[in-house]
Amino acid sequence: MQSQDCSNKKVTDLKTDATGFYSEGLTVLLQEAAAESWRVWSVAMETDSSLLSTELEQQSQEELYQQLLLQTIGKIQSDGTPSKVIRPQPGVCVKTSSLTDQQKVFVNICQSRDVPPPPHLSQEALVELLESDDPTGYKVPMSLGEAHTEIDNSSKSCTVYDVVINEEFFQNCQKDTLFQQFLIAVSLEGLENKYSLELSRDVKILKNRKFMGSLTEQNIRTKSKPVIQEINSKELQLQNSTVKSPQFGLWVEPPFGEAEFLIAEIQLPGVSSAHSLLLDLGEDRLVLNARPSLFHLDIFFPFLVDQENSAAQYNTNTQVLTVTMPVLSS
Repeated sequence: MQSQDCSNKKVTDLKTDATGFYSEGLTVLLQEAAAESWRVWSVAMETDSSLLSTELEQQSQEELYQQLLLQTIGKIQSDGTPSKVIRPQPGVCVKTSSLTDQQKVFVNICQSRDVPPPPHLSQEALVELLESDDPTGYKVPMSLGEAHTEIDNSSKSCTVYDVVINEEFFQNCQKDTLFQQFLIAVSLEGLENKYSLELSRDVKILKNRKFMGSLTEQNIRTKSKPVIQEINSKELQLQNSTVKSPQFGLWVEPPFGEAEFLIAEIQLPGVSSAHSLLLDLGEDRLVLNARPSLFHLDIFFPFLVDQENSAAQYNTNTQVLTVTMPVLSS
């Protein structure tokens, strides 16, 4: 699938978040459902609004969601994303504590050339960012290792996490106190988001050691997919003058407790084939265009989703596109 700019707005850059490494573009699988497999639903939709018709619709819809959930889970299990093993290089060691049990926690902020750098950020821009309403808009690519137990100077066991960032960005942060504080803050926030931690911001940088315990190898993704396609602005204006927004619904699965999947159902009357659809899925955004100039949809999600392991299916009988997306954080 291809991604494209919408009107005069830039499609949100597919950002790198702290819960993984490299939020890459999505290759969404658009499958046309066979007419036979949807005959019951089609018949139910054509009958009157009786109780039996409603029950048939709900049953068929539930079967669709279960099928897509199974497809998505299977896709996650068979994911063959190219990756490589990196060995982090020492950087700085930060001492903090867990707010839940008051136990000591050490964070090894490491460096590696294999981790891509974040966009350039001047000190003035950093100050502006920190004073803004949403400082999370700037993402620092990082690889977050799992907890490992080490022995501290008091011969007591302690919990240690390894955070790996780009080597050049790390070196630049060490030259400026504000950038160093920013780096520590995003590292702690990344660990909290990924491992559901609560870490104290009362931190101490160890002067006499660059890491606690031993640095373990980490596995990172290596393949980046092109996700942005430039198109002529006049062509966009012509398209936007004739397109309309389709009706859609968003809900989570399961309906109670922590969200595991976000499901979008989009009604596309008049679209006869999945080949007419251009779907671009970001970590918090969906952009859909139905050619030729029938529908345009641009929505943001309440959660971050796993683009790589999402699945989409278009039912040509009901002319409904269903997109099932694993939730990364809620």
